[in-house]
Amino acid sequence: MPQFLAGLIAPLLVSAGLSAAVASAVALGIGYVAVAGALYLASSLLMQSQNAPSVPKPDDGSYNMKQSAMSLPFVLGRAKKGGDYAMLEAQSGTAYHVIVEAGHRIQGFVQHYLHDEAVTLDGSGNVVAPAHFKSTVNIQTRIGDKASTAYGDVVSAFPTIWTTAHRGDGLATIRMICGGVSSQDYLDVYPNQMPIHSCVLDGALLYDPRTNQDPDDDGTWAFSTNIALERLWHLCHPVGGKLSFADMYMPDWIEAANVCDETVINRSGTAEKRYHGGLWFRANNDPVEIGRLIEQAGELVIYERPDGLVGVHPGRYVEPDIRLTGADLVSVSYDANASESSQVLAMRGRYTSPADVYNTQDAAIVGDPYISSDDTERSKTVDNQVVQSHNHMQRLQTVAFKRSRSPRVTVKAHYEPARGVRSRRFVRVHYPPQLDEAVIEITSAVKLSLRNLTVEFSGIVWSENYLAFNAATDEGDPSNPIVDVVYSGVPVPTGFGVAVDAEVVSGGQTAAFATGSWTHVASTLTYELQWQRADGSDALQSVMSAPGATSVRTGYLADGQAYKARLRTWSVGSKSDWTDWEYFTAIADVVPPGVATDVSASGGVHSITFDWTSPNSANYLAARLYLGTDESFTFASLVATEYGPAGTADSRTMSGIEAGTWYGWVQAINVSGRPATAVPTGPITVTNPE
Repeated sequence: MPQFLAGLIAPLLVSAGLSAAVASAVALGIGYVAVAGALYLASSLLMQSQNAPSVPKPDDGSYNMKQSAMSLPFVLGRAKKGGDYAMLEAQSGTAYHVIVEAGHRIQGFVQHYLHDEAVTLDGSGNVVAPAHFKSTVNIQTRIGDKASTAYGDVVSAFPTIWTTAHRGDGLATIRMICGGVSSQDYLDVYPNQMPIHSCVLDGALLYDPRTNQDPDDDGTWAFSTNIALERLWHLCHPVGGKLSFADMYMPDWIEAANVCDETVINRSGTAEKRYHGGLWFRANNDPVEIGRLIEQAGELVIYERPDGLVGVHPGRYVEPDIRLTGADLVSVSYDANASESSQVLAMRGRYTSPADVYNTQDAAIVGDPYISSDDTERSKTVDNQVVQSHNHMQRLQTVAFKRSRSPRVTVKAHYEPARGVRSRRFVRVHYPPQLDEAVIEITSAVKLSLRNLTVEFSGIVWSENYLAFNAATDEGDPSNPIVDVVYSGVPVPTGFGVAVDAEVVSGGQTAAFATGSWTHVASTLTYELQWQRADGSDALQSVMSAPGATSVRTGYLADGQAYKARLRTWSVGSKSDWTDWEYFTAIADVVPPGVATDVSASGGVHSITFDWTSPNSANYLAARLYLGTDESFTFASLVATEYGPAGTADSRTMSGIEAGTWYGWVQAINVSGRPATAVPTGPITVTNPE
């Protein structure tokens, strides 16, 4: 606001009954106005005259800002946010990010996120989960000490532009290093390109007048999510009210902080604090709007005491100590607020949900926005990002709903009996028949007329049950939670199998190959089949399928050799893990030769002679000779393989055979080792020497 305008507004506020210090603070846009109370009018005037940016919504913190000069961010309580880039440089394929998260000392970092994926760091700051980052990302932090230290690896990488003097004193920062990876692995490690960092952090340390902290030494302060303490900090900070703690009436603030710390039970039976929450904002955001949000979240009303100090009415009912009767009143205006066509039917709520990664969530509706005789929705919304609990928002909605349907009154009273009204939130008025010992909650600025010696104020008829709230029956259920889509990578192939086949190649020879097949998932996916000999004696080979295909074949394989193969999926440059190895034997000729004929065997001294005629088959390669001790081929053992031409008589003598009765078989095989039916020789007698 221009200084000349502030100079005009401040005297007007002084004439309205505010002290010069408070009026100046309000006029300069740093007022401490609640939704109701003595300074409401001042805040209304101020908000019309300011062009400050609105307070950021929770969702605004999901990304980082890369502008040349950003207004400093401030965090009260716990919040999730991105930051402002102080540096982004790359060297040797590695990117270095330095990001400012808060323009002040914070309690600490609670959780880091990369592209909204919660990450786990090891003791050295390496990202170890989710696994796809493969420790290529490293995050270091500074909490904003008055004398901080520069990030040494950044200094080493960029000594000409980043030195040990770049300490970031008083700034809470993170340093993120994203290591380079091969082009083949890039989308596996960084599926969403360069990681976007955000974090949940515990913000500013706050002064608590209930302790022995030193208000002049913020090193003695402590972190808190107590809304009354957050408002006290804001009033006494340069980005807020620019007042001092000496300007505050501390007994009021102690009482308000105690009320905020009271325990309530939510619908699930869990205990939580009555008025706790948090938000983040920038130094150039409208301080009145920030103050309004904090006060609304804590049901606080700021006022100025007769001694000029700033007090606060806590978020609870206080039995009035001022009672105005007919003799004290000049006039009373009463509005029953009972018009069916304009009465609010329901109250909606929007709050910040930690369970939904600090995104905005809709609360259960209080009331019914529709009635059977009227299809017009008449509802209002309590939208407050400071609130971080469904129970908390439901309590605010319930009170707001009851207030919206309460009778309205405007009271003008004589000065003497009503002079203390300016520092009260509740007064009692006895003016039958409408106001029979009625409690009035003041919701407007109190007007003092020195000419007529009257005090005028407006408010609602208050009932003590307005703050009554049974979570088990009144809280209701919040809207459906946000379902996080967790990156699961490219799917590993399912239904993988390998089949061996053969085909005729040049020269009339047959050659073996393998075909890998899998279950169809999507037409956009391609698959890589990799194979090599089972003993690893040759190099790995691979082939890619066509998009949407469900099979792919290898090249030609060495006939009769054992192989292994595996499969993985590819999608837009990213790949899945491999399947397990599948083992198989390459067979070029799957047709067995004919059987051997004229099969016989004779025994001698420790010897056996096999005789047979090889089959007249073009694919005949050799004959396998088996011996056993009984007539079952199942238990016979291979003792020799005799190679020879097809369609000819052949024989083989085996020596060193123990004496006894033996049984033999001759089995013809083709060039791929595919066997024909084994032909028995009958019993064979082997003798010992005489």
